[in-house]
Amino acid sequence: MKKIVLITSLLLIVSIDANAQQIKVITSVESIVPSGIGRSRIIDAQEEKDFQEFTSEQTDEDNTRNKSKRGDIRIKNFEETKLLNFYNIAGIRFQNIAANDAVISSKLTQMLADGWELIFVTSAVEADAGQQDGQGIFITRYIFKK
Repeated sequence: MKKIVLITSLLLIVSIDANAQQIKVITSVESIVPSGIGRSRIIDAQEEKDFQEFTSEQTDEDNTRNKSKRGDIRIKNFEETKLLNFYNIAGIRFQNIAANDAVISSKLTQMLADGWELIFVTSAVEADAGQQDGQGIFITRYIFKK
């Protein structure tokens, strides 16, 4: 009888733990600024934030505002991995892109080894795109669950 209770308890704990999930976002920011003067990095937050602390509900009857400040959202505890810029003085550097691919692959491989599952990837480019466009980034977000 004791064995049945122990096994049932263990199965219950495992099933409760299996339903709990964490989400983690890793972001790579790669500079597309001409002449290689931009900054490129992989960013990995090392602390969590509760979105509810920064959320307010607004209706016609009640204009309740959250009392937190924008500065409260900032995270100072994060991991920053250097990447190379897409451009240098001579133009686009395919070696830099290959190097970034290798570093990003290493980070993603480590995340998988740590038990995270890659569930979604999204990317975008931000650039002025005007006649004198001298700024821009290529950003990719890797979304994991555990």
